Amino acid sequence: MKQRAFRLLLALVCVGLVAGCANVPLESQPVVVSGERQGQGSGDVVPEPEKDIDPLTLVRGFIGATLKPGQNNAAARAYLDDQSRAAWRPSRSLTIIQNTFGTVYDPSPPPDPNTLVVNVRGLDVGTLDQNSAFVPDYSPVALKVKVRKQANGQWRITDPLPDLYATESDFSENYTAVPVNFYSEQSATFVPDRRYVIAKPQSGLPSKVLNLLVSGPSASLAGSVRNFLAEPVEVDTNVKSLDDGTLVVPLSGLSGASDDTRNLIAAQIVLSLQYVTSARIRILADGASLVANHPDWRPSDLPAYGAALSPSRELPGLMTVGGRVRSLDDGQPVPGPAGNGGYNVVSAAQSVDGRRLAVVERDGDRVRLRIGDLGHDLPLTSLSGGSTLSRPTWRPGTGEVWTVVDQFSVGRMVLGPNGQWTALTVNAADLTQQGGITELRFSRDGVRVAAVVNGQLWVASVVGGGDSVALREPRLLQPHDLRDVVDVDWLSQDTLVAVTASPSQPVVRVTVDGQRMDAFNSSNLTPTVHGVTAAPSRPIVVADASGLWTASVLGEVWRPQSHSMKDADPFYPG
Repeated sequence: MKQRAFRLLLALVCVGLVAGCANVPLESQPVVVSGERQGQGSGDVVPEPEKDIDPLTLVRGFIGATLKPGQNNAAARAYLDDQSRAAWRPSRSLTIIQNTFGTVYDPSPPPDPNTLVVNVRGLDVGTLDQNSAFVPDYSPVALKVKVRKQANGQWRITDPLPDLYATESDFSENYTAVPVNFYSEQSATFVPDRRYVIAKPQSGLPSKVLNLLVSGPSASLAGSVRNFLAEPVEVDTNVKSLDDGTLVVPLSGLSGASDDTRNLIAAQIVLSLQYVTSARIRILADGASLVANHPDWRPSDLPAYGAALSPSRELPGLMTVGGRVRSLDDGQPVPGPAGNGGYNVVSAAQSVDGRRLAVVERDGDRVRLRIGDLGHDLPLTSLSGGSTLSRPTWRPGTGEVWTVVDQFSVGRMVLGPNGQWTALTVNAADLTQQGGITELRFSRDGVRVAAVVNGQLWVASVVGGGDSVALREPRLLQPHDLRDVVDVDWLSQDTLVAVTASPSQPVVRVTVDGQRMDAFNSSNLTPTVHGVTAAPSRPIVVADASGLWTASVLGEVWRPQSHSMKDADPFYPG
């Protein structure tokens, strides 16, 4: 079966297994799903609702049955009358509402005493789109569900909702997050695109993930990444497991593909499947090994894509304090005017290789940007004249430096072949129309930015190159629970750490799609926390009213940083 037929088959299966979004426990990076979730199998007999339940309980039961495994939403269909059971064709849209929601009788019931309307009130926390990607959307839910007493005296729903609704806890019991990977040519690395798939049966997860790969990136990454499994590449049949456990992925349409392309295709598949299977993966192209002399793959066979995008362990990070740049390692000033007081440094950023430094310098009531080699004089750039410049951030894979001028203009400094920095603009209208940007940080792969806008946390994708670069698809993360944000950094490619002015949750971890948020321990921290830096395999460093503190995992008590200084702002390279 070719790719289009493959898509159709899985689409038909997915009519009953509508995608969704909710709090999927994810302590750090996703792990291999070791087995099936508890729940009703597709072959189980679906029981009728409890006898003589009232209409309010009936509607709540209907919503609670939405995600119970079964063919064609059979568990939810049991709450409908006979005619609706046969006719109901819900859309593929799934809306997740908070666990606490209300059901009340409509104050204006129909004249027929055997017919009632139940109003459902709650809070919509997000939806799962057609690509199984979570799209945050915090807004009130107001639904009307008509019920009618049947001839046998039992109440049943007569006009079921056209879309599916489920609570956060129900979703977490039935769905699992998988990072589907696509390639960034700008930074020569793979970028995780978080999706959500039904966890049961576990044996079907590889096919679901491969279908998501074939379908391409989600809307939030479209235009920013490349899919090597796009046409003319096709999947000949469903993936299958051999008797020895090897997972076989048969491809076609690769005639004439270069060795480099074939290796990147293998990497894209293996990286995406590693969280749903621990088996060897045999990738075939037109019946032969995709890569000559390398029939079977495991994650350990892949090169370390993007390794150069993370700072070396030899670069401990820096901090700005008292108008100077100092080392986090020993607290000493860095060489040159950035460290000896020659510049009145407001904020700074070190390049990921450690060689260069960008500083925002105070000059009277104005600020200006300097960029140069660390330890030397830092030449002034043409980007100046603003009353505020956000802390600079280095764009991975390019050597560019970005900063926000007066909160509404994103400046982009590009190093030319003559060694001069040239100021270019970024089309950030989609983001700036949300409000003033006070902080901006590139992800380690350079495909996304995180921004603090009016005290809220946003993420946008970076699209384009050369003279034309834009920030697209801005998404507001956790607006209901995350406010008064003052700083943000990237813990990993798909996880953020934000600090807030709130004494109750000063430091939080948020997934890149905003689907989940977890608070760090607040012990030992003195409000207000005003700065944070993070990087893969590095301790998180935050700055509070007393100095610097470090922690690595949720629940860990914050420890004093060894060279803490009051009013310091820490930053790792990048």
